[in-house]
Formats: sequence, C-alpha cells, structure tokens
Amino acid sequence: MPTTTRRTLTRLGLATPALALLPRGLFAADATVKIGAPYPLTGGAASAGTAVKQAIEVAVDIINNPHPELPNLPLAAGSGLPGLGGRKVEVVFADHQGNPAIAQSEALRLITQEKVSALVGCYQSSCGLTASAIAERYGIPFMASEASAPSLTERGFKWFFRPTPIGTDFGAAYAGFLADRKAGGFKIDKVAVVNENTEYGTSTGNAIVDAMKAKGLNVDLRIPYNANSSDVSAQVLQLKNAGPDVVIFVSYTSDAILFMKTMHTLDWKPQLLIGDDSGFSDTAFIEAVGDKAQGVFNRSSYDVGKPGGASFVVNDIYTKHTGHALDDTSARGMQGFLALMEAINRAGSTEPAKIQAALVSQDLTPAQLMIGYNGIKYDAKGQNTLAATLLVQLNGKKYVSVWPDKSAVQAPALPFKGWG
Repeated sequence: MPTTTRRTLTRLGLATPALALLPRGLFAADATVKIGAPYPLTGGAASAGTAVKQAIEVAVDIINNPHPELPNLPLAAGSGLPGLGGRKVEVVFADHQGNPAIAQSEALRLITQEKVSALVGCYQSSCGLTASAIAERYGIPFMASEASAPSLTERGFKWFFRPTPIGTDFGAAYAGFLADRKAGGFKIDKVAVVNENTEYGTSTGNAIVDAMKAKGLNVDLRIPYNANSSDVSAQVLQLKNAGPDVVIFVSYTSDAILFMKTMHTLDWKPQLLIGDDSGFSDTAFIEAVGDKAQGVFNRSSYDVGKPGGASFVVNDIYTKHTGHALDDTSARGMQGFLALMEAINRAGSTEPAKIQAALVSQDLTPAQLMIGYNGIKYDAKGQNTLAATLLVQLNGKKYVSVWPDKSAVQAPALPFKGWG
C-alpha cells in the first residue's frame, strides 16, 4: 500500500476530523485550504521527490507565516491567504512510488476522499500523465511544477497548468549551445541521445533530436533504455563502440548514477556530456558520483543569485529546514506551488472553477518569482510562455552557470573531465 502523510504546516496545528469533512469550496475562517501533492517518496526517484516535498513545506511556511524579508514574493509578507480571510494552507502528500497506476489512484483518493481544492505534482511525467487525467475528469486544477515531457500539454486539457520549461525548450538550449561550440572550433560531428523509455525520456528525447536537426547537427545514435535498469553495460558499450563526440542523457537519479559508474568502470567518456536535469541535478547524484562527473553540463532554471534577492533568501530558509540547498527540481517544485497559491488567493475561493479562471489569467513578473523564469503566463494549452532555462556545469560539488553568455558566471570548460 502506498504511504500517505499529512502535514499541516500552520500555527493552528493539525486539522480536526470535523474540518476534514467540510465540503470543497466552503468558506470558514478556521478551515485550511487543502492541496493534494502526489510525489515519489519511495523508489528510485525518492530523493528528488523528497526534496520537492521539503520545498513545498517551506513554501507553506512562507505563506502561512510572515516573511517580511521577501517583500516582492506574493503572500510572503503576511500570514495566510488574505483573499480568503487569512485562511492557512495544508498540503496532503501522497507517495506514488514512481508508479503511474498508483499516481492515478492517489490522485483519485486525494480528490474524492481528502476533498483537496487542487493538485500539485508529480515530478515524473509518466505519473503526471495519469494523475492529471483524473484531475481533468473531476474538474480539479492540476499544477505540474516539474514534469517536462512536451506531450503533457498536447492533450487539450483545460485544468492542467505547467510553469516549468519543457523538452522543446531544453532541446533548443542544447542545440544552441552545441552550435556555438562547433562555431568556436570544437569537434561536434556525432551526437548521441540516451533516454529512459517512459513519457519523460521518450518525449524529451524526441524534442532534442528535432532541435538538433533544426540547428544542422546530426543525432547519429539514439539509445532508449528501461527506467531503473540494474545494468547499463550494454548501453555504455554501444556508446563506446560508436564513439560520439557528445552524449545527452535523459535519465532519472538512479539511472544517472549507474551510467556514470559504468562509464568509469568501462573507462569511456565522450568529449562533451550533457545531463537533462532530473537525475543529474539531484544532490544524491553529486554525492554519489560527482567526483566521476566533473564538467558535466546540465540545464537549470534556478540559481541562488545575489545576497538579498528572493532566490538567495528562499534558499537560506530551505537550507535551514533541510540541511541542504535547493536544486533546480526542488526550486521548480516550490515555484509551481507558490504560483498555484497566488492564483487561489486571487480567486478568493477554493472552488475549482474559480481557481482555474485565476490560473488562466495569471501574469507574474520575474520580480514576483524565486526562480529564473521570465514570468508566468499560460497559453491556451496551459504551458507557461515565459519559462526559461540556462546551462550550468558541475565544478566540484556545485553547478555554475556557463551559457548563455548573459547568464554565465564562468566560461564552459571543455572537454569533459569526468574522473580525471
């Protein structure tokens, strides 16, 4: 059975059973606003899911308690949701274990039994695919803060909203970065894409291949593999025999770690290695194989920024709560949740239709965010048209911005160092 936890991060304490039975949309000053959050809290992606859960917990604290040090962040300066009479926020977390079928059933339970007003989740695109289908059926807003498979916003859904950049954005960034390197004289004749074979890997891999073609770059080798594989020796040997100049991995945490260990064991590395966030941005990846992945490139929408800025202050609060810093995935999770709550507050209601209308009209500026998007404003498909990404490179135990030039802290270091 999936493990489900309820955390009410309010100064009122845990919600009482009587309050839990209040119908969705009922306005009561002492009733919390309940949001469902299915994430992988066990299984191969548990470290990433737990980091997002912690980020949402911090976001709840920022909303429920005064944080005058964040004057530009919506809802941070006050206490609770002023548009709903100061009501506090409660998040009901559910563990979908990285299993799309469990994600679907947990979404159903959160909607029908917990009576949540909206859902946020699910990190993995394959789980977001099934959970959001349930939300669509029941007319409940679904905020996909992290899932980046382009296909998710191609279903004609009306209750699905996604602030994060997606696979097409990432593909364009990788292609632009590689085209710049090639123009500068770096050898990029053969490109390989290695992707896990669920919705995320397949959809994002397709977008990367298309973007490369558009820039005149050849993807000579495409290697799909089973997510959570226990042995990737065959895939690494295939890469070694083909000898691509560049390899782009679309992998979750356990897979990314396994690939790096296997590449080290088989003593092979490309001249340039890119990881598509996910597993490569996870702090568990850096702790496990960071010493073997020096110089790997990654994409990110989050940078801690300058002292005093919203990103810096929020990261400090998060670090005190968890003992470790925000990464791109947890930061995108936090921003999506904060955007959802801004819409609910502006709606002045927990009625799903009013929340949906507020999300449709949402128009946040960069100054109102704790992440490096150009703002949040959705198109007719529910995709943020102002999402943005940049490329970072692993140096020691930290990623630093290297592209585009306007965002770079340092120049890209080539070739890929790996383990030395």
